[in-house]
Amino acid sequence: MGWEVHEGESSELASRLVLKTCMEHGVDPKGLVIHSDNGGPMKGATLLATMQWLGVIPSFSRPSVSEDNAYAEALFRTLKYRPEYPTKPFESIEDARGWMSRFVAWYNHEHRHSGIRFVTPASRHTGEEVRILANRTRVYEAARERNPLRWSRGIRNWVPIEKVRLNPSKKEGDKLISLNNYRIGEIKNNDSEKIMRQIS
Repeated sequence: MGWEVHEGESSELASRLVLKTCMEHGVDPKGLVIHSDNGGPMKGATLLATMQWLGVIPSFSRPSVSEDNAYAEALFRTLKYRPEYPTKPFESIEDARGWMSRFVAWYNHEHRHSGIRFVTPASRHTGEEVRILANRTRVYEAARERNPLRWSRGIRNWVPIEKVRLNPSKKEGDKLISLNNYRIGEIKNNDSEKIMRQIS
C-alpha cells in the first residue's frame, strides 16, 4: 500500500504517490484500476494525465454512494478505532507521518483481514497465505477428527480467495472513466469538466 502525509492535497502529490508506489512495489500499472472518491486532487488533470500515461484506469465513486470504495472505508474505520488513535491533533507533520508509518506496518503485517481468510495483506502479497491457509485446514481437520461430535458441519473454508473485487455484486452500476481520447500533456484544467461528464 502506498501512502504519504502532506500538509495539503493536490493532484501533483497524488500523481507522485501513484508513480512512487508502482515503482516501489514492482507493480505493472497497465490495466490497474485506482478507485477514489470524487475529491479534486483525484480528478485533477495532472493525476489523470499520469494515470493515462501509465495505463492506469481511474474509477470514481458514484454520487451519494458512500460505500462505493468498501476497502478504503474499512481501512479508515480500522484506523479510527485503533486504541492508539490520537485524541488530539498531531504536534507536527513528522508526528503524523510517524504515527501513519506505525499504523501501516501494523495493518499490513499484523492485522488479519476477514475478507481474505484472516491473513495479513503482506502474507497475501507475498503468496505466504497459501501455506498459512493449508496449515489451518490441516489443524481444523485434525481437530474435527479428534472430536467429531463438536462439529455439526464441515470445517471452515480456508481455501485462498482467488480474486478480491470492489463491490462484486454491483457490476452494472460501476462506471470507469475512459481517457483514450487524451494523450499525455494534452489534458488541461478545462478538460477536467469534459472528462467528468464521461462518467456521469
